[in-house]
Amino acid sequence: MNKELIETITNLILEQIREPSVEKATITKPTASSSGMVKLWDHLSTTPQFMVAGSEQQADSVPALDDEKPVKLWDHVGNSKESIPCSPLNYEDSILPELQTRIGVTSPNHPDALQEWANKTPARVGVGRAGLRPKTETWLRFRLDHGAAVDAVYGTVPEKLLDALKLFSVSTMVEHKEEYIRRPDLGRKLSEEAKIKIREKCQLKPRVQIIASDGLSSQAIEKNLEDAYLSFLQSLDHLGIEYGNPFYIEKGRVASMDEVGEILQPEVVVLFIGERPGLVSSESLSAYLCYKPRKGTIEADRMVISNIHTGGIPPVEAGAYLGSVVQKILKYQASGVSLVSKES
Repeated sequence: MNKELIETITNLILEQIREPSVEKATITKPTASSSGMVKLWDHLSTTPQFMVAGSEQQADSVPALDDEKPVKLWDHVGNSKESIPCSPLNYEDSILPELQTRIGVTSPNHPDALQEWANKTPARVGVGRAGLRPKTETWLRFRLDHGAAVDAVYGTVPEKLLDALKLFSVSTMVEHKEEYIRRPDLGRKLSEEAKIKIREKCQLKPRVQIIASDGLSSQAIEKNLEDAYLSFLQSLDHLGIEYGNPFYIEKGRVASMDEVGEILQPEVVVLFIGERPGLVSSESLSAYLCYKPRKGTIEADRMVISNIHTGGIPPVEAGAYLGSVVQKILKYQASGVSLVSKES
């Protein structure tokens, strides 16, 4: 994490928001060494994707060293006519076996159209089949993605991340993950200990109250919260909007922001929460916003910026944009459908 880099990108985004008529500037993506992040997959790239531990390099620039070989993750848009050999997995190998191209239809009737569809989505399009069953590579990829989704639901957020962001932690009435899945209503209610702790540590009636929660994906918080959160704080500071003491809710649901609204009575509540993981991304983050949420708030009064992750909306960009949304909510004293009506 590089705070100066986040601040620079945030300022650039805020400038673009203030000047919509100006052509959008090209922002150079930070390298792995500067941001601490490793880009695994650019599904629109026409070049093979490789990864070397601790760096981001293309195949032609990777030195052919015996102790650091490039790992080909997935040639998403490769030529469907090419045959990519797959060797049996050897646990002594230093690299993973290459995965076959995702387009698995042997002789498609419309290959150009199929390739175009595949270029536009990371979904499983044209994976082919072996008889009545999916191909081995397709099935293994499905199992891998499903396992990542399960890990995201049952995982926990590292304490060191919360400490680094200076977020104190409270819990809902949920006691364990199984209960969290079976009883969504308990995830919307704060425990009595949580209510007392929030009253003791938080400012009453702040303009903006920021909350984070693992929700259905702890990985979303672990991988995206830091950049989105720090960018959001810088955006609020830049706009001169005051905010209260942020905190973290363990095993929370979206409507837990309503109880926070009852306790602290802020003008705006912003909740960063992990989205339900899918088979394309298990680390997607959402940011819910609501003007004066209280018990009984209807969903039409909430707003959400979703799909925040490295393959969707970049976390830094999302954080910077959220500041302008909060400014608009405070100006019109409304959110959700009511805000749309007042703007028009």
